[in-house]
Amino acid sequence: MHLYDIEVSAMDGKPVKLSAFRGKVLLIVNTATHCGFTPQYDELEKLYKAYKEKGLEVLDFPCNQFKEQAPGSIEEINQFCTLNFGTTFKRFAKLEVNGKGEHPLYTFLKSKKGFAGFNPLHEKSARLTERMRAADPEFEKDSSIKWNFTKFLIDRNGEVVERFEPTSFMPEIEEKVKALL
Repeated sequence: MHLYDIEVSAMDGKPVKLSAFRGKVLLIVNTATHCGFTPQYDELEKLYKAYKEKGLEVLDFPCNQFKEQAPGSIEEINQFCTLNFGTTFKRFAKLEVNGKGEHPLYTFLKSKKGFAGFNPLHEKSARLTERMRAADPEFEKDSSIKWNFTKFLIDRNGEVVERFEPTSFMPEIEEKVKALL
């Protein structure tokens, strides 16, 4: 299977083939509106605005699997993001990133890039590590999505280049994006 073979749902529920993004650099993100990382919407929008003319697409997939931090309908989520963060990048229907209801997109992404580790310099890393370790002492060994705002960087050929955990800093991500553009 290839990334471009995968189909996702638009906000209105209509199918969208990821092949529609062939030739673009993609940053695929699972998001939530009520999370400590929610301010990253602002950083994602700045990144998108800076590089969209050069071929960057940010694909936003809201997910309610982590402490139910993405409540509400996709319309409510879209309104929240547009009003509070001025987001203009593409947002899709809510989906699951782990478990029985996991969307094939995330099965594919996780098969290509496993857990990258939390950045020890980020203020939220210690708490996340503590929470993850309490649930599973060997959490670092599996490729599951650990939290909201995990990002996957895809090159223009649809290859998964890198995975960034939510504690990654945007300047690092921006440098990787620029290198692919």
